[in-house]
Amino acid sequence: MASNDFTLDDLKRILLEGAGAADDVDLDGDIVDKDFEQLGYESLALLETGSRIEREYGITLDDAVLTDAVTPRTLVEAVNDHLSTPAA
Repeated sequence: MASNDFTLDDLKRILLEGAGAADDVDLDGDIVDKDFEQLGYESLALLETGSRIEREYGITLDDAVLTDAVTPRTLVEAVNDHLSTPAA
């Protein structure tokens, strides 16, 4: 299992591994508040990203986490909120 902190760099790595990146998108730029759609990631890519996060971090994310998180910042925050909540 990975560390308990999920960072923007972790998200970028997982996005690239699962869905790659559009030719006109620079994930090394200031992307934290850009919509995933602006970055070229549609719902299917985000579902794959969610699955990869779950496997790597040993967690289960609600579907709402992926549908409500429209920017990298909101997804990173949601994952970290989940990681900081004790398992039931």
